[in-house]
Amino acid sequence: MTVRTGSSDRVGRGLSLAVWGVTRAVLLLCVFKVFTVPGPDVTSDVSAIYRGWYEVFRAGSYPLDDVTWQYPPAAALAVLSPDLLPFLDYASAFFVLVLLCDALVVGLLLRAAGRPGGGSAGVWLWVLGVPLLGPTVYARYDLMVTAVAVAALLAGVRHPRALGALAAFGTLLKVWPVLLLAGTAPGRATRRSWSAAAATAGALLLVAAAALPGAFSFLAFQRDRGLEIESLGALFFHVARQFGWSGRVELRYGSMEFAGPHVALVSTLALALSAFAFGWLLVWRLRARTFAAHTPADAAFTAVLLFTVTSRVISPQYMVWPLGIAAVCLVFRGSRMGLPAWLVLVATGVTLLEFPLGFAHVVASDAEGVALMAVRNGLLVVAAVGAGRRLWRGTVPGERPRAGTERVSPAGREDSPASAP
Repeated sequence: MTVRTGSSDRVGRGLSLAVWGVTRAVLLLCVFKVFTVPGPDVTSDVSAIYRGWYEVFRAGSYPLDDVTWQYPPAAALAVLSPDLLPFLDYASAFFVLVLLCDALVVGLLLRAAGRPGGGSAGVWLWVLGVPLLGPTVYARYDLMVTAVAVAALLAGVRHPRALGALAAFGTLLKVWPVLLLAGTAPGRATRRSWSAAAATAGALLLVAAAALPGAFSFLAFQRDRGLEIESLGALFFHVARQFGWSGRVELRYGSMEFAGPHVALVSTLALALSAFAFGWLLVWRLRARTFAAHTPADAAFTAVLLFTVTSRVISPQYMVWPLGIAAVCLVFRGSRMGLPAWLVLVATGVTLLEFPLGFAHVVASDAEGVALMAVRNGLLVVAAVGAGRRLWRGTVPGERPRAGTERVSPAGREDSPASAP
């Protein structure tokens, strides 16, 4: 039986790698424009915007006067990363580096899935989910950030300091990886991970501030962003346009945003919802008592979903964030996030239909555009609520765990809590 199981595992790994290779070849053919995907050219961000920032960095400064620069200081490393492949032009080098990050994620997930208590569902979620975003996923640096987040969560099972250091690095790439620290086990694990995160972030911020002027200019540009047309709050105005709302869609801060009556109010409500989500996470953190090896991933997945759904901006590439964290959840057999994770996969496929394929319909707020946004954002809302409910029931005393749920210790033993002494 052991031989059969081992043989089955090898076949499964080989099949997942084969599917990964085929789908990623298609993505590369798309970004290299051997095939053209209908809709806006998704590669222009790399060839024009990223390349423009690259030249500014090479000149010795952060983009001080470019309102589209809305990223923390370490994002400069992603923009400068094509220098690692000097034999390729800028855009080609960027696409290849994203492919390598994608391969790193697959390798990490396969390794985790092969450990005691691991499962292959997370590998398949990633292998199938990334191409569902279409070429956009290789034409933004969000997959690079997600690779750091995946590495952080998987390393953190045994090495809390590694989780903290990588989470801090990810945070300075694109902010959201700070949420990886939400579910660390109380006690030594939290002290080690949070202190490592603080030390790493402090050191990186000092280096960034000393290296180039304007490291913190992104704060003002991010603060001034409005309500992007793909966000949950924007659904109100998509529908309102059918009844004569006098607002309009404008290109602002690098994305398509609504402008007009009541937009500022809805934008403020979105911020209030984010604050409410943070409050709920804080209450959960204070009341949670059962921490297993998969709890940090489950909590991070829930947190990322909550803050994605309530954000004023849900750009297509943002979908790779919850997809990556969901994949980590599902390599633990004891994770409770199965249904929310697969809902995210479906929402990822709908996102491709919305951008780039149907983006003109979204901009026009016609019936097809409104339907696509309602379905995509509705799936995310259901996934976020479901993830929060499952996280609460699995960790807070007095909540009855779901039948058949297992807990996995850092050493891989089932039914053993992962909290450090």
